[in-house]
Parts: sequence; C-alpha cells; structure tokens
Amino acid sequence: MSRRLPSTPPNLPGFAFIRVLGSGGFADVFLYEQNMPRRLVAVKVLLAEVVNDEMRQMFQAEANIMAQLSSHPSILTVYQASVAADGRPYLVMEYCSAALGQRYRAVQLPLAEALSIGVRIASAVETAHRQGVLHRDIKPSNILTTAYGHPVLSDFGIAATLGEAEKSDTVGLSIPWSAPEVLHDDVSGTVASEVWSLGATVYSLVAGRSPFEVPGGDNSSITLMSRIEKARPAPTGRVDVPASLERVLARAMSRRPKCRQATALEFIRDLQAVEEELGLPQTPLEVAMDDWALATAVDLDERTHINGQHALDSRGPRRRTRRSTLHRSGSGLGADSHLREGSTGRGRTAPPTTRRLAWGISLAAALLVAVVGAGILTVVQGSRTIPVVTDVRGEVDGAAVVFTWDDPGIEGGDAYVVTVDGEPWPMQRAARVDVAVDGGDRVCASVTVTRDGKSGSPSAERCVDVEAEVG
Repeated sequence: MSRRLPSTPPNLPGFAFIRVLGSGGFADVFLYEQNMPRRLVAVKVLLAEVVNDEMRQMFQAEANIMAQLSSHPSILTVYQASVAADGRPYLVMEYCSAALGQRYRAVQLPLAEALSIGVRIASAVETAHRQGVLHRDIKPSNILTTAYGHPVLSDFGIAATLGEAEKSDTVGLSIPWSAPEVLHDDVSGTVASEVWSLGATVYSLVAGRSPFEVPGGDNSSITLMSRIEKARPAPTGRVDVPASLERVLARAMSRRPKCRQATALEFIRDLQAVEEELGLPQTPLEVAMDDWALATAVDLDERTHINGQHALDSRGPRRRTRRSTLHRSGSGLGADSHLREGSTGRGRTAPPTTRRLAWGISLAAALLVAVVGAGILTVVQGSRTIPVVTDVRGEVDGAAVVFTWDDPGIEGGDAYVVTVDGEPWPMQRAARVDVAVDGGDRVCASVTVTRDGKSGSPSAERCVDVEAEVG
C-alpha cells in the first residue's frame, strides 16, 4: 500500500509553518516557528478523518495528562495544546532534530549508551504507568534526542487515546516491537506488553535490527508476526554483550506475559545490574519519589533536630546513614562552632553543663562524619547478620518454571541474587523468579541475599524437571 501524503498544515496564530517533519497513522507532524517566544517547535496535528466530538474530549483529557508527564526529563516536552480553526486538535512540542530510529541502524551504538537509553526511557514509561497512561507504541523511532543529547520518549497519549476509541484498529501498531498478545488482539495494551516493547527496543539499539528481523531474509509483516508468536529472539550477535543482558532481554520478550519483568521499574533494575556487572556508571533512576517517602524523609530530619541544630540520636541508626543526609543536616564542626560561642540556637547563653554536653555531642558528630568519610560504616551499623533464604520452592507453570521463597527478613537496600543453572541473574527484591523452559529441561535455582555489598550463604539448590510435552 502506498504511503499517504501529509495533510495540509493548519493556520495557527502566532506560528509560522516551515515544513513537514513526518506522518503517522493518526497524525502529521510539522515544523513551525513560534513568534513569541521565538523558537522552533514541532506541532502534531490529528487527521481530520479521525476527529469527532468524543475524540476531542478524549484528546483534551490526554493533553492534560501529557502536560503532567512532560516535566519528566526523558519525556518530550509539550508546550501547549489546542484546536485549530479547521477543528483538528494539535500539540505544540519541543523540537528534536534527531531520532534513534535512523541512527541505530546506521552505526553500532556503544553498549553503555544503549543501556543508559534503556534505563532513561523505561523510567519515562514507569512514570507514565504510575499516572495510568500506556504509551503502546514504544520503539526506537519514537525516541528522539534533544539538542543536549538527552533521549526523550515522544508520541505519548495520542495513539493511546485513539486506541481507546477503537481497540481493534491495528493501524497504530509497530509490528517488530509489539507483544504477541497485542498483535493477536487479545489486549489493546498492558504493562506487560509495554515491558515487551521496552525489551524489543533495547535489543534493537544493541543489535542494530529489530529482535525478529533476519538480515537478508523474509521480513514481511506476516513472517515477523509468526516469529514473534514463537517469542524466541536470536542472540544480539555482539561479542561485547554479556550473557546477563541477553537473559534480561529474552525475559522481557517472553511469550507469556507473567514471565516478563512485572514492571518497567523491574526492567530498569535489571539493566542497572548489567551496568554494574560491566563496571559502567549506573544510569540514575528517573522516577519521582512517592509522597509518603518524602514525608518519611522529613520525619527523620525532624527526629534528629535539637535546639535548631542537627544532632545524632543516641540510639544510633539501624541502617547505613547516607553521606548526603549528613551534609544536608550540617556538619558537626559547624554545630560545634555555634555552641562554643554559647548559643543554644535561640539567642540565649547555655549554662556550663549544657555547653559541655553540647560539645560532647558535637565531637561525636564530627567523629561520625570522619568515620563515614573513611568508609568505616561498620562502626555505625554494628554487626548485622545477612539473612539466609530457606525452602526454595519450584513448580512448572505452562512454559515456565516458577521458583518462590519466603522473605527471610530483608531490609531496605538488600536484594536477592538468584542463580539459575549456575548462572547468576540480575539482583531483585521480589521473592519469585520465572524461568522460561523447553520440554525435557531440568532447571535448578538457589537464592542468596546481598547486604551492603556482601553476600550471605546461598540456599539449598532446588531442581525441577520439565515434562517433554511442555513447549
């Protein structure tokens, strides 16, 4: 089928049309120059044939969500949304001149860059999911690059909104990066299908091709769908890709949704574990902290606030004190200099006994800072026994073996390392792992808890035999 011509760009007050940037199944994108403030912008305009009253209402609701999401550093910034004089809704967005959809096929991306992009884009997707928004068209060509080289996810909201109006319409699908259940119209989009698309996208950035594409072979839509149905992507083919990353991507593109990473956040943790394994700087997570976590942080500060100065709780922390928290609270030396001048923080002179007590507290705080700076955190933490996992259970569930275990009492910062058939998997906090299997396989797993960079004793290995008829 021939590609359609772009629609006529709308006349937008305050904007001057420059040229067409691209066309999609539901919208066209044009380059405009905004008059005030003067800047180049990308304007996405819905096609007239898909617009009706219901669609306008849905577009307005989605545009409001987009405005909230666009503050994310890895989501394309939206400046405004409105309806043109001809009745077509449009979004005015940040203009990005480069797209990964062109670059990853032309040159081999460094592995560190591909992993970093994966973490940042998955952070954007996780943020959207927490707002109840599904992207439903995650792929390399929807990852743009800002003028400062930062990857951002584009096309949020439009395809998802239109998909709600007509769930059976597959025009907006991008077959090479769509999950089997979406291609077969079982679902219009889920968190699990988004995880699939994230895995397929990172695979593409690493391999230079989509996961089920055969170089020089038949890559028609029907053939690709048949390969995706089997959900057995070939290895990326790069010698610098560790086996752990191959497993992470294969898990994300498992045929069974429940065998994939449960969330985009879990996918992020897997990628960060690969970065750590390779000795690469860990790409920071870009997901906003929950309100309750912020409130807890404030409470902890208030609990150690004495007479306008921060001091140490005499009982000591049970968990490792973060160095940045000590800096925010003010150094012990700073508190000491005020107290030696006789100030209690309220403009009154402290009695001698109070001054001596304050000096002792300040000295203890200064010593603690020195100890933390030297890395001797065991003085603060004391001796904490690393818990041991016992009684690992395993059972066959369709085309996977599911291993589960009871939480032995892990704390914040602890993680599980699951070893499957002698190979360690990425660290996780869930007390469960799903291993895709073939018929006749024997799968063995053990679990170890890590704490403060140290590993405890592994559990007894649990093995499960899979009947030959399981496929």
